[in-house]
Amino acid sequence: MKAVSYRAYGGPEVLEYGELPKPKVGPDSVLIRVRAAAVNPVDWKAQAGYLDPMLDAVFPVVPGWDVSGVVVALGADTPEFQVGDEVIGYVRKDVLSGGTFAEYVAAPVRTLARKPAGLTFEQAAGLPLAGLTAYQSLKAAGAGEGDTVLVHAAAGGVGTFAVQLARHLGARVIGTASERNHDFLRSLGAEPVVYGEGLAERVRALAPEGVDVVLDLVGGGVVHTSPEVSAEGARLVSIADGDVAALGGRLLWVRPDAEDLTALAHLAEQGVLSVEVAEVFPLEKTADAQRLSAGGHTRGKIVVTVD
Repeated sequence: MKAVSYRAYGGPEVLEYGELPKPKVGPDSVLIRVRAAAVNPVDWKAQAGYLDPMLDAVFPVVPGWDVSGVVVALGADTPEFQVGDEVIGYVRKDVLSGGTFAEYVAAPVRTLARKPAGLTFEQAAGLPLAGLTAYQSLKAAGAGEGDTVLVHAAAGGVGTFAVQLARHLGARVIGTASERNHDFLRSLGAEPVVYGEGLAERVRALAPEGVDVVLDLVGGGVVHTSPEVSAEGARLVSIADGDVAALGGRLLWVRPDAEDLTALAHLAEQGVLSVEVAEVFPLEKTADAQRLSAGGHTRGKIVVTVD
């Protein structure tokens, strides 16, 4: 099969496009013919070796955890799916090895849900990891109706889902973003503010009593502004800064969860969630897709398609 892989840690330059063996299918997995795979920052961070303390790499590594595609073969015990089913998945395994930037990926059924009707394969590929991160972050924070939620990096891949999900829960949303993305955030139902110096004052101007929930989706120390903008008893969740624990919050690492992913798929089918696709690359241009992702200024998802 055609695949993108790397044989040593490094940047986009270590990626190779070529032939690799088709993956074997375990008893609780299915084989997916990949139609699209989304790029996430964790892909190039893992490729650079940042996850080495927690995940072993089995070289050559095919990167990628997000996928949309079609089931073409079944494991010995996979009653959840049939050949021909269109599926999406956050296919994170216990090692870095057989990822989604390939013609085929073997995916445990615990990582999969049915593809939302009405979404293209490109849109659907952008839903799993980022959508689950937003969904599980809001769940961990106990966000709900009447809350004021501050979302850092609200126009990013995770942030756009967090805004939509929080609004669906009945929360008021304040989102940080560059000025060029403010109209976009307003279209999602958020009240935008510019990040950077003076952020706490700008948030307090919108929410004088403080916010009830803070989601740090960007890192870089923004979590330390939380005491200045939070109401008493506010809940703080970060996906990017371990200092959150010292502030009484939670560091969240998104988990594959078929039930949560199915819930997201249903919300997408109902029109509650839209998926913003920033740019699409062919599989052989995955390195270029990574470079764009690493730039950090993309609105929505970067997607790789497999012909």
